[in-house]
Amino acid sequence: RGGLAARIYDKTEECRKRNNGWLYDIWEGGDPGLPVWRLEFQFRRLVLSEFHLKGVEEVADSIQGNASPLYKRPRFYHPGQWRDYADKVTALARHTLSRGVRLAYHHHMGSYVETPSDVDQLMALVGDEVGLLFDSGHMSFAATDENAAPAMLGKHVRRVCHVHCKDVRPQVIRMARNRNWSFLESVINGAFTVPGDGAVDFRTLLKLLHDNAYRGWLVVEAEQDPVVAPSYEYADKGYRHLRGLVEGLA
Repeated sequence: RGGLAARIYDKTEECRKRNNGWLYDIWEGGDPGLPVWRLEFQFRRLVLSEFHLKGVEEVADSIQGNASPLYKRPRFYHPGQWRDYADKVTALARHTLSRGVRLAYHHHMGSYVETPSDVDQLMALVGDEVGLLFDSGHMSFAATDENAAPAMLGKHVRRVCHVHCKDVRPQVIRMARNRNWSFLESVINGAFTVPGDGAVDFRTLLKLLHDNAYRGWLVVEAEQDPVVAPSYEYADKGYRHLRGLVEGLA
């Protein structure tokens, strides 16, 4: 009932249908015959219709899933476009918060809100109901500067309610920009990696979160080719790196 719906499904069965066998590596070589249950929350169409949307694509309009070079990402060119977008995000966040779920806005490569200045603009316009999903990898990539993440986190840390911990390889990011790669080309060529395997200063990031009483999740991420970077091996490496840094703050 209401605007939010929940569904639970067997991820193992989905992997089997899509031939995504590499995901089993993340589950420490678990038995492919056993179910792995996943719970997802979704907006009902009636909620989207309140904001004159037929689907998420009308909000996102992102190029992250196609072959377009990164410079062709969507942009807002006028203050009125920013204001209209921010008002809709705020209204949606107010709706979810009234039902106990805080919206965490995810800045992302290939989208309207990609660069540090985009994040600054959005956070200045949206209401306090809107949280920020801070992604160290996307922030570093967008800025083409591995030192940008700590500065941006420090600026917006009190809005942060979820964190994706990705590292970056600056030399690959430079090639992605110079050669006009798409987002997917950048990923396949190794723009991202797990924490501790790249150039992002996670010690500073975690100290900022600790000093500002962050109590949310730290999600280890690395959008990489699993053939080149085995999933479980790299997930374990990233987890151990973050775990060591967190224990040092205790």
